[in-house]
Amino acid sequence: MSRALRWGLGALGLLIMALALALVVLARPAAPIAIVSTATQAPPDAHTLQRGRYLALQGNCQGCHTARGGTPYAGGRAITTPYGLVYGSNLTPGAGGLAGWKADDFWRALHHGQSRDGRWLNPVFPINNTTQIAREDSDALFAYLQSLPPVDAAAPPHALRWPYGTQLALRAWRLLYFQPADEQASARDARADDEIRRGAYLVNGLGHCSACHVPRNALSGHRDMLSLAGGPIPAQNWYAPSLLDPAQAGVQTWSAEDVVALFRTGRTGQAIATGPMAEVVQHSTQHWSEQDLRAMASYLRQLPITPAPPRPASEAPQERSLRAGGQRYEQYCAQCHGQQGEGVAVYPPLAGNRAVLQDSPTNALQTVLNGGFGPATAGHPRPFGMPPFVLELNDQDLADVLTFVRTQWGNQAAPVSALDVQQLRGSLGRR
Repeated sequence: MSRALRWGLGALGLLIMALALALVVLARPAAPIAIVSTATQAPPDAHTLQRGRYLALQGNCQGCHTARGGTPYAGGRAITTPYGLVYGSNLTPGAGGLAGWKADDFWRALHHGQSRDGRWLNPVFPINNTTQIAREDSDALFAYLQSLPPVDAAAPPHALRWPYGTQLALRAWRLLYFQPADEQASARDARADDEIRRGAYLVNGLGHCSACHVPRNALSGHRDMLSLAGGPIPAQNWYAPSLLDPAQAGVQTWSAEDVVALFRTGRTGQAIATGPMAEVVQHSTQHWSEQDLRAMASYLRQLPITPAPPRPASEAPQERSLRAGGQRYEQYCAQCHGQQGEGVAVYPPLAGNRAVLQDSPTNALQTVLNGGFGPATAGHPRPFGMPPFVLELNDQDLADVLTFVRTQWGNQAAPVSALDVQQLRGSLGRR
């Protein structure tokens, strides 16, 4: 072996060792980011605790941090992602929760996405939104969580496929898709008298609307993580429609009163909240103050209108499918939705219904399969709904009736195939 070859192999070996060492270092938790403390040592007063409780409702913190049937905020809820399961953490002051945490630690988690021990948090926790929260609100929220009865149990460890749960992968994701917000701007917007600025703070921060409505790539990221352009909700088999397009879920052409009514009661004459949005209304927005609901409405109504790209021409529905779909519609749907899709009493029309006309039939399929029920709210305590047909209609039946609904009475959406239905049923584990 020549001397030059030995030198080359030696240099390559050193390079490999250096890269391996760098990967080991990067895969370890980082040192906790230094925080300039603004927290006071005095116990929080009743006003601060009440405000913290309201902020927890605004952020719907229970939604991810409470197991089904479990103690509120004690963690343990399994959240399905394309990469495995993530479990909501325990937010009570008990062991395994926030015992020993300080307000500065909590702020570091919200603003920087870093835990008390230096670990980077999984972005299923919506760090791109929580970083928008003002320090004053973070401290009030922490004070409220510390006032909860302690639960001494840690949430189960995440069950993610390698390498998605590693600190190296989380650091790489942060480099691509996360940037801490401007603290001073957040503080100004949190206290803003201007409705649009206050609304932007609520939508982008505590409301974390973009956690569902952002388009995501294969890494569950996007160049603008506050985008509201809509997209599939990862691994949940729902589609979050665009808030920039009035033909999807945009409210630019609605009155402020209608927008407020939707978030307060879960329904208006134009729409009913179902699926994940129904949970948001039930557990969060119905509890918002009138002032904050109007601020959110003002911000959403002034969003730039960005229509979805024109969809490619689809094949005309088959006559067989329309005939069979019409029969199924008459049998199962017409009594509530009308012979011409006009709606009957409290049941919504299907003619011109933008939820029916979305390019993706996902939400319509979910509703027919599993039932469509609005949230129970103070303003609408006994919502009407439709029963599930998951056990009554096979894949072809469902495809036919949805094709019929999406192509009649002036509706001009693409037909639905039995394969579309089969794929959704299969992802839900229902046959």
